[in-house]
Amino acid sequence: MVISLIVTAFWAMLPAYIPNNAAVLAGGGRPIDGGRTMGGRRILGDGKTWRGTAAGTLAGLAVALALNVVQPTLSSLVGFSLPSFPVAAGFALALGAMLGDIGASFLKRRTGRERGAAFPGLDQLDFVVGALVLAFVLAPAWFTATFTLPLLAVVLVMTPVLHVVTNVGAYVLGLKNEPY
Repeated sequence: MVISLIVTAFWAMLPAYIPNNAAVLAGGGRPIDGGRTMGGRRILGDGKTWRGTAAGTLAGLAVALALNVVQPTLSSLVGFSLPSFPVAAGFALALGAMLGDIGASFLKRRTGRERGAAFPGLDQLDFVVGALVLAFVLAPAWFTATFTLPLLAVVLVMTPVLHVVTNVGAYVLGLKNEPY
């Protein structure tokens, strides 16, 4: 039961876990805020670009569609049904993750934090909240059937742990300048 919850939570969140990483790889280009400031600080900063947002959203949607292809086989292998992703749900999880991260960047700038500065709690869950909210709005029936309260609890506990582990790993491998 616990293993199936963890596996299902990870599976259901994969389209939201991928976008920010894909955005970094495809990053660069024109910043969303166009260099504008608010209160003497950048609105978002150079790290939030139109290209990165589009690439991240498309990557997350592509992951959702790829998971749909392997879902029947993997469900048989693990012995329980993994959710499939309607296009609206895959799109919402991916774009919502990007929007959550953009919202966190806005909050970081308002609190005087520089790009890359740690903001514990927000850094680990910003994209999750964005993904879940947009999935609820764009695919409500799928969302309520997929994200039961126990599954949501697993997502909210598992995601910060995954975030810390992957960031430390990327730092150790020299892919990130800071371990958070």
